[in-house]
Amino acid sequence: MKTIQSFVLAAIVLTTGACASNAVSNSQVGRNELSAQASIDSAHPIVTMKQTEQDAEDLYGSSVCDPWEGFNRKMHRFNNVLDRFALRPVAAGYDKVIPNPVKSGASRLFTHLRLPGTALNQVLQGRPAHAGQSLGRFLVNSTAGIAGVFDPATRFGIPRHDGGDFGQTLATWGWRDSRYLVLPVLGPRTVRDAVAFVGDEQMSLTARSDNSSVTDKLLIMQMMDGRARLLPLDQARKDAVDDYTFVRDVWAQRRNHQIEQVLRSNHD
Repeated sequence: MKTIQSFVLAAIVLTTGACASNAVSNSQVGRNELSAQASIDSAHPIVTMKQTEQDAEDLYGSSVCDPWEGFNRKMHRFNNVLDRFALRPVAAGYDKVIPNPVKSGASRLFTHLRLPGTALNQVLQGRPAHAGQSLGRFLVNSTAGIAGVFDPATRFGIPRHDGGDFGQTLATWGWRDSRYLVLPVLGPRTVRDAVAFVGDEQMSLTARSDNSSVTDKLLIMQMMDGRARLLPLDQARKDAVDDYTFVRDVWAQRRNHQIEQVLRSNHD
């Protein structure tokens, strides 16, 4: 296993340069520039708000490796236009028209369909016990839960464990630092998670259906469900001084938290 991990990581990492030191250096330069600008234009409320956001970043230790910010901002604007005129209106209609029990069932279904991939990743991460419990949840919910629409496995006391995507697996193998990357339609990622997305798709039951019509409908429903669950975040994005920075930092903090959970599980 160690040999396979080392080979995969070497092949992937050689195509991306590491930039942890650059991120620290750029972060320090950015802080110095912001402090100087704030002292010059302290009367302007926008500068004050930027300084407040920077203070929060310093407090929580948030740092994102983002050397491709110019490209990422362009992709972010493209995705915002797509979201404004297509994804958000459909998701808002879905959220308004579909009853809450149906939406909850749909969310459980998509989580259920990822469980075999989750179990496989947990094995690759060195967590066979968690993988067994994930497969147990899949078997119980596939039958008693009517294909995963309901969740009797939780009532039966079968625990649910996070850490089920290949990006987290690569992180446990040693690829911790990775450049931030915004992809069209797919949105925020890192280079590591963009590479891992290909593996996750191969593990997903949603994408492996023989019926392309069913697959397309499931993917559309999954997209609507995911966007609908992000609707409460829209107001915070509107209030942010810089929507790009806000989305990037919120996404990065959540992703780092997911990876830290997996790393802690490996040490337990």
